[in-house]
Amino acid sequence: MNGKNPYLYYGGKVLGFFLSMAVLSFVVFYIARLAPGDPLVSYYGERAEKMAPDERAAATGKLGLDDPVSVQYIRWIRGALRGDFGISYKYKTDVTQVIGGRIGNTLLLGGTGFILIFVFSLLLGILCAWFEDRFPDRVICKIGTITSCIPEFWLSLVLILIFAVNLHILPGSGAYTAGREGDIKDRIWHLILPMTIVVTGHLWYYAFMIRNKILEEIRSDYVLLAKAKGLSKRRIMFRQCLRNVMPAYLSIMAISVPHIMGGTYIIETVFSYPGIGTLSYESARFQDYNLLMVLCMLSGGVVILCNMAAQTINELIDPRIRSGRDNGISEVSGLGG
Repeated sequence: MNGKNPYLYYGGKVLGFFLSMAVLSFVVFYIARLAPGDPLVSYYGERAEKMAPDERAAATGKLGLDDPVSVQYIRWIRGALRGDFGISYKYKTDVTQVIGGRIGNTLLLGGTGFILIFVFSLLLGILCAWFEDRFPDRVICKIGTITSCIPEFWLSLVLILIFAVNLHILPGSGAYTAGREGDIKDRIWHLILPMTIVVTGHLWYYAFMIRNKILEEIRSDYVLLAKAKGLSKRRIMFRQCLRNVMPAYLSIMAISVPHIMGGTYIIETVFSYPGIGTLSYESARFQDYNLLMVLCMLSGGVVILCNMAAQTINELIDPRIRSGRDNGISEVSGLGG
């Protein structure tokens, strides 16, 4: 780690992660309780609106909502450290069980979409760089620019209207047909439309970044030297340029996880897909505090970890980034010289 104690370096990363999670939990806990709404409606349904004052007071005390927010927060933190995150007001069961029943669907949609996005973005980036400023590159760039400007929710509604409502070819909602949860073919059939939106909404953004990274390498001095030595374009592209782009490609993948995850959440809501995204929307809508806390912590933890991973990769690629942070700008200039 450029002469720095790796235990201190990674220890600082771990400490930073836990401090960030602590701040996140505090902010989410307080903001959730400042939001308008009645959590009793989530737990008791319409009966909450007909409760007498003494009944409402008893119901609020049962859920522990009559204590000051600071007391509620400390109680939640103590339970969370023991692995007890409370119950979901809406589903009347432990929040971990509720999330456990949905997270697999999100991993299937978002995880598969993530893999497809970066496989195709790499291929498109290579193709565009190979045919730079020629017909294939220009066509792909224009089509990609257009598709990347289309709002995901609007395109989702259009595809549902065409393929589910009018043509009746593909299902427009859900993760599987009722009673066919274990049918792989049925699940794939339900994934086609939301997966199309996930990939289409993010593909060109990352393909364009990869294209530009490859072109930067192609214009480097070592490529001119390789051409002077008579090396073929194919060999220079795949054995030199692409290899040098891969660390940056991995960094882009790490940074992209929150971006793709957020898009997946939106698409889940539009398609009524039973994943973490729809669960987050429901928990916020019905003031299901315990469920909302865990979902925000889970999503926030993924974002923080991915940002840290991207930062670590960048520091490994260019140690001057870390040196500049630790020792000042003058040392960076010295290293650059």
